Amino acid sequence: MLKLVRQPRFDVRERPFVVIWEITRACDLACAHCRASAIAARNPAELTLAEGRALIDQVAAFEPPRPLFILTGGDPMKRPDLMELVAYGTQQGLAVALSPSATPLLTPEAIVALRSMGLKAISLSLDAATPERHDAFRGVSGVFERTLKVWDTARECGLKVQINTTVTRFTVEDLPAIARMARERQVLLWSVFFLVNVGRGERLEPITAPQCEDVMNFLCDAGAAIAVKTTEAPHFRRLVIERALLARRGLDVASLSPGDLYGRLKTGLGPWPSSPRLRRAPADVNAGSGFIFISHTGAVHPSGFFPLTVGSVRTRPLAEIYRRSPLLRALRDPQALGGRCGRCEFRLVCGGSRSRAFALSADPVGEDPLCAYEPGSFPLAEEVAEALAAESVSI
Repeated sequence: MLKLVRQPRFDVRERPFVVIWEITRACDLACAHCRASAIAARNPAELTLAEGRALIDQVAAFEPPRPLFILTGGDPMKRPDLMELVAYGTQQGLAVALSPSATPLLTPEAIVALRSMGLKAISLSLDAATPERHDAFRGVSGVFERTLKVWDTARECGLKVQINTTVTRFTVEDLPAIARMARERQVLLWSVFFLVNVGRGERLEPITAPQCEDVMNFLCDAGAAIAVKTTEAPHFRRLVIERALLARRGLDVASLSPGDLYGRLKTGLGPWPSSPRLRRAPADVNAGSGFIFISHTGAVHPSGFFPLTVGSVRTRPLAEIYRRSPLLRALRDPQALGGRCGRCEFRLVCGGSRSRAFALSADPVGEDPLCAYEPGSFPLAEEVAEALAAESVSI
């Protein structure tokens, strides 16, 4: 059977697929969902330029293919040595990407300069489809229009552009309009973040688990015309497999009994291309399993939404932390999962959001409360087993 989930071409127990470094926590926005609860001033305990170069050396030392290296914040534009970090990472053979905040520091001139230093890609946040709603979510006026201008500049100078959207009760109805914008502006990838209640996001209201199923079904539809991935919703991979198996039987999404939210999102999408084949789901990586996060002070976390620290690059090499941390090893072990995640037949390609499980239950291997799936309830059990057997071999 055709493989439906992208798999890294290497053992994620040995090296990560993605490394994210929060180079500063300083930011001039006041985003409602900010996992870091960022403030305007930089922390004097941030990794220095020399320590940053040493970290880049460690990331570059992983055997090829080397990890995608993403610089984030806060607002990375607040670091005066950002250009040097991008240039050095590029010189060391890394594909360097940037996830900035759309503040006045992010000028067209800065985008062009970063591209000249070797920057390969940029991810921008778009959480609502109108200036009023997006700027309200970001806490500062003018952010929506600035984001679109930066998007245009990035495309013009040859940067790959990813758009990030956070799904909450406040933003969910905007998804169809954001999808249309992503298609019209030829986005490389639309990454849809499902809220984890950490940082300022503790005050936000998430969607429900059944609504999450509706959103993911909508994203499958949107994926016929644009590349879509989810962040902190690995059960999207389960849904991709379910829908593919239904399609093979000549059945459609109605067999999954989606709710009213799916109907509204589908209607809001309007005329949209269809595809004879379903796009494959995003790469099978999860917190601590193919993915690692380094804070502005050098602390290593399974993800940016996972507050437990597993070491510091100031005292131990990143590769050693990644390979030997007991917590990271547990997060990579599907047999360690508890609750519904542990019983689920899709656990080898999903595993649930470890960050959300910890945020809501303090159990890093507990079940993901945003997943509505009851293990064993999908009717095509033999076909599921066949599909999952096909996924077990890396591509």
